[in-house]
Amino acid sequence: MNSLHTVRVAQTLGRLFAQAEHADRQLMESFADAASNGQFEARLAEHLADEQRDVRATYRAVADNFLNVSQAYGRFLYQCARARRATRIVEFGTSMGISTLYLAAALRDNGGGRLIGTELEAGKAARAQANLDAAGLGDLVEIRVGDARETLADLAAEIDFVLLDGAFSLYLPVLKLLEPKLASGTPVLAENAIDIDNPYLAYVRDPAGAYLSQPLAIDEGRGNEFSVFTG
Repeated sequence: MNSLHTVRVAQTLGRLFAQAEHADRQLMESFADAASNGQFEARLAEHLADEQRDVRATYRAVADNFLNVSQAYGRFLYQCARARRATRIVEFGTSMGISTLYLAAALRDNGGGRLIGTELEAGKAARAQANLDAAGLGDLVEIRVGDARETLADLAAEIDFVLLDGAFSLYLPVLKLLEPKLASGTPVLAENAIDIDNPYLAYVRDPAGAYLSQPLAIDEGRGNEFSVFTG
């Protein structure tokens, strides 16, 4: 059984990828231009500095952008969640819900469960919920609106799958917040964990730490990191 191939899920994903391509074209082209001109690291450093000054303002400026995973990465998320037989997923950075759809489809096919998502922008969270409902997966997901350091602070149940795809500078504090609830063997996938003086990568790649971690070849150049909690 593969819920990704059902009409409602496939049509919803198709619509969202088309919308995302249109909405994010100018932003993606600006990053591509920066890379081609040798300015990518400077552009990223500027973005991180903006986040550290005011994360809310930084992401309010892109409230109409999807900033979504690719189709290949979405399928990989589904595969990992199925292989893990995940039933308790946490997603940092829901945006319009594209990655959420892949993970919720995996939950459906695993026999059920719960995905707790968190999104800073209330408008994005509302759109994500509508997209999940359109795909017939909304009953599996709870999207919490606000700063993830607050919205994810009271999780009671054990977590068996994590996706980090929000504000880059918050990956490490969010992971440390979740860590006491991680089941041994939990996959932690981080999108856009760019290897430029990144404390998150230093933490998950530390040989003396609680993770086994390596970069992914999927969407190479986007900084996708795959880690497994071994604690």
